[in-house]
Formats: sequence, C-alpha cells, structure tokens
Amino acid sequence: MNDKLKILIADDHPLLRQGLLYIINKNENFNIVAEASDGQDALNLIREKKPDITILDVQMPKLDGFEVAKIIIKERLATKIIFLTMFKDVELIKKVFDLGIKGFVLKENAVNDIVNCIESVSEDKFFISPQASDILLKQKEQKKKPEDDLLTPSEKKIINLIAQDKSSKEIAEELFISVKTVENHRSNICKKLGITGNSALLIYALKNKISEKS
Repeated sequence: MNDKLKILIADDHPLLRQGLLYIINKNENFNIVAEASDGQDALNLIREKKPDITILDVQMPKLDGFEVAKIIIKERLATKIIFLTMFKDVELIKKVFDLGIKGFVLKENAVNDIVNCIESVSEDKFFISPQASDILLKQKEQKKKPEDDLLTPSEKKIINLIAQDKSSKEIAEELFISVKTVENHRSNICKKLGITGNSALLIYALKNKISEKS
C-alpha cells in the first residue's frame, strides 16, 4: 500500500537480516522494498527504491554504514537512517548523532527494539537501544559537576526533558512557555557548557541527570 513506510535493510549477516525481515514484515504499516548485504548495493538500492527508512549495519563490505550515510546526506537522498551495530561505545554513539542520524540499535536487542526505533525515527524522534542509553548514563561522574552551578533551575529542567527525547514544542507545552523561549534556553545552555554540534546537547542530557534544585 502507498501509505506504508518503505524500508530498506542493509546488513552482511544473513541470519540477522532474515530475523529483522520477519519482525518488520509482521507490522502492517511497514513494507520492506529491498535488502542488501554490502554498502555499495545498499546505496544503489536507496537511490533506486527511495525508501522512507534505511537500516544500515555500521560495518559492511565495500562501503561501511558511515560512508553510506555521508553519501546519503551529501546527495540529499530522502531517507531516514537507523544504524545497527554490535558495538557499545560512547564515542560511536556521539559520532552517529553528530551526523544527524536519530536511530541507534544494538544488534543484540534488534529484534526487540527495531519496530519502536522505526516508529520513532519515522516521526523524527530519537531512539537509542536502552542498553546503549545505559552506557551513556554510566559515564556520568558521581561527584557534582561544576557546570551544574552554571545553569538556572529552568535550564536544568529543560536538560532533563531533552533527555526524555522531548522536542522543543513538547517542552514548551509542558512548561507553559513559548517554543522560542525553549530555543533560547537551549542556546544559552550550550554556551554555558561550551558545547557545539547537532547532537552535543542530547548526548550531554542523556549522560547527565541534573538535580533541578537551586
């Protein structure tokens, strides 16, 4: 059906690919239009089939997931990307979100997480496998961070809402303020913490549950 989400899966492990195909095909809102076992085939099929969602293995022959993603972005191909990986690494997660990619699924949890991830990414929301999110949280230092004192109670509340994957519009509605005010807070927080980049504030928020007390 035309209203189904068109999905492409690229992974060089046939068993995992078949498992994902089985799970995804059970959802009546999804339509798998192609599958690939290497990055070059994936790229060619993306150009041809124009999927709404592309699921990319990070490590593949010919072109890896990052190389494919960068070409997708450069060519402005209209597909949203989900990265699939076995690696639990904070720097890898940051690298993924710095590219503007919103889906990150660990292979060990792919069967359980992939449908939720597809639904979230299709709505332009972030999704990280809970185990990967836990890795970010464990990076937090136990002692109080100096930057905590730099932020106002309102800014701390906004960071905690960002960690819950709330959009600026959702935060504005929850706090009864304007979207412009939320965006101003985001900008001020980044300046105070000295962070830049598409994903920097999200990564910081996920890693740091801040006390909202003054």
